[in-house]
Amino acid sequence: MMPVTSPNLCRLADIARLRMNSPVDRYLPLLDTQPWFAALPPALRAALLSHASLRRLPAGRALFRRGDPPCGLYAVLSGSLTIGAVDAHGKEALLTVAEPPTWFGEIAVFDGRPRTHDAIALEDSLLLNVPHAPLVELLDATPVWWRHVALLMAQKLRLSFLSVEAMSMMPAAQRLAMRLLMIVDGYGGISVGRTRIRLPQEKLAAMLSLTRQTTNQLLKSLEAAGAVRVHVGEIEVVDVDALRRASRPPDAAR
Repeated sequence: MMPVTSPNLCRLADIARLRMNSPVDRYLPLLDTQPWFAALPPALRAALLSHASLRRLPAGRALFRRGDPPCGLYAVLSGSLTIGAVDAHGKEALLTVAEPPTWFGEIAVFDGRPRTHDAIALEDSLLLNVPHAPLVELLDATPVWWRHVALLMAQKLRLSFLSVEAMSMMPAAQRLAMRLLMIVDGYGGISVGRTRIRLPQEKLAAMLSLTRQTTNQLLKSLEAAGAVRVHVGEIEVVDVDALRRASRPPDAAR
C-alpha cells in the first residue's frame, strides 16, 4: 500500500477508492432520478459510467480545496458535502450542500483551472467520480457532448443569479424561505426535491450570510406559521404553499 501524504481525495490520500468492487450499475436507479443525468444520450451515459469509479469520503475530510487541480466530475451517491470556502478569519461562505444524486465539479472540466471552492464531507459519503483526463478526452471525441455538460453548468448559473439577487434585495426572512423552496424543488432539477432537509442550522445560516441565532428565530416564525417543523439537524417542510407565500414580498403574499 502506498504511504498516505495528503487528505486530498484527488491525490488518492487517506481515502478508500473502490475500483468497481460494487458495480456502478447498482446505482443507476438513483442516478436516473436526477433530471440532468436521466436526459443524457445513452451513449454519453455509458461513456461516463465506463470511466467512473466509486470513492468513499469520511465525514470532515476534504474532497478538494480551493486552488487544487481539476480531478473530474462527481456525483453524490450517499451522504453529503458542503461546497464553499472559509476566509482568513474563519468566516464560512457556504454555496450549497450537495446531496444524492447531485453532480458537481463541471466548472474545472471546461477551463482546466484550479478548483474555485472547497468540497468537504458533511457526513460519511460515497461518490461517483469520472476523472478529468478521460472525461475531457471522451467529450473532445464527440464535441456535441460538451453541450450536455454545459447544460449542467447553466442550471447552476441560473440559480447563482437568483441567489445573488436575493442576497441584494430580499429581507432575511424571504431569503430563508426562498432557499428552503429551492431545496424542496431540487434546485431546479440539479438535485432531487425533498421535504425533509438534513441540514444543521449553522450551515443554513452560512448559506444566507446570517447568524445562527437569526436563522433559528426565522425558522421558529415559519414553524409558527405552519410552514415547517424544526427537528435536531433537520427541517421538515409541511406546507409548501405557506413557504412559498413567506418567500414573497409582503404586498405580493396577500
